[in-house]
Amino acid sequence: MRAGAPPRSADLYHLKPGNLSGAVILISAVAATAAGSWLSIHDAVLPWALGQIVLAAALVEWFVLLHECGHDTLFRAHALHRPVGYVAGFFALIPFECWRRIHARHHRWTGWQDLDPTTVALTPRPRSRFQCWAVNVCWKYWIPLFSTTYRVDNFWNLPRLLRLFRSDRRARRCFIANLTAQAAIYAVVLLLVGPLPLARMVGVALMLTFMVEDVLLLSQHTHVPMGLSQGRAVEPYSALAQEPFTRSVRLPAWLSRVWLHFDAHELHHMYPFVPGYRLNEVSYAAANEVSWRQWVPAARAIPGELFLFQNRNESGFDV
Repeated sequence: MRAGAPPRSADLYHLKPGNLSGAVILISAVAATAAGSWLSIHDAVLPWALGQIVLAAALVEWFVLLHECGHDTLFRAHALHRPVGYVAGFFALIPFECWRRIHARHHRWTGWQDLDPTTVALTPRPRSRFQCWAVNVCWKYWIPLFSTTYRVDNFWNLPRLLRLFRSDRRARRCFIANLTAQAAIYAVVLLLVGPLPLARMVGVALMLTFMVEDVLLLSQHTHVPMGLSQGRAVEPYSALAQEPFTRSVRLPAWLSRVWLHFDAHELHHMYPFVPGYRLNEVSYAAANEVSWRQWVPAARAIPGELFLFQNRNESGFDV
């Protein structure tokens, strides 16, 4: 890593995805899911508990694969991203077609809090005492409210999706088809396996997954000062100009590799065409990178309503 000016995008176009690399990553996710599922069906507590941990790690990996497929950066062959994206979306509990388009808008409007569809809910406005209380309790006690509402509001809220893409008929058709098909598959799995066996097999793993994703997702843009368009016509920030509006919470090196350097969020926004598993080859020290050991305790010490609904300039908490 080096300090100074970031590399030009043109200097990094050689960092392309590879079909073999993508296949190895996909196979590892399938293997981890199979191993975690197999352990989770055991009656003995120890293998079941180990299975829940392995399965949780695999489900986070599927979310990362969904992210890569949405950017067309997992494989060299672009045609592979849609089918793998559907599979990843199934395990990540996010329909791929909804993810791909919402995430593209997120990248386009990062830095404008009220235009980015994933941050607009955090814009300043009056909030009820109950809402503030619920946010404070969930944030303090690691109840994964945020990764849950992130999914429901951004990717399963069909009326909102149809409003956001009212002029894109193809996108609207894709949303309806993907949401319907994925919900139907979940219903079939529930009927075939049964509610209680399914809850025992994946319930704790899902809870752990969402707890981890709360940290990963909220570390990226929350409590970071951003602009408000307030209805004005504004220009989106270029990719390289988005660094001030993102944060990178650095994970242990081995875990960062497993999750394809998903923690290098500033570099990802600056160079979204670079595969996650090659971001470690970008020779630039991001300005807002902080260790998880430092950031997690500091962020958790802040009341949830201040952390979510204010930024560091307003709250005085420099996280």
